[in-house]
Amino acid sequence: VQLVESGGGLVQPGGSLRLSCAASGFAFSSYSLGWFRQAPGKEHEFVAAITWSGGNTFYGDSVKGRFTISRDKAKNTLYLQMNSLKPEDTAVYYCVARRGVSVWASDYDYWGQGTQVTVSS
Repeated sequence: VQLVESGGGLVQPGGSLRLSCAASGFAFSSYSLGWFRQAPGKEHEFVAAITWSGGNTFYGDSVKGRFTISRDKAKNTLYLQMNSLKPEDTAVYYCVARRGVSVWASDYDYWGQGTQVTVSS
């Protein structure tokens, strides 16, 4: 299983950024993919998840209405569109995968290497 994130960077408050995660090596139909983030000195925080087959989406309370998770089945790629970014969104963002959906980081079997998102003026 391989999850490779891209798209992180530096953005000003109020700006937008789109993260991508190229996935390979597992049976997508029975999996959910998602995003967690971790700020310095903090625990992993659930951001969003999507069921690969049905496209059902789930969001953490802190990002609802600002972030959108989606997937492109043909490209085996997961996306996270982040709008109205705030300084508190600054973190390393990780792409994750597991059978079923969970908001707990310990439930996820597979993790990408992470991509840094910094929101600052």
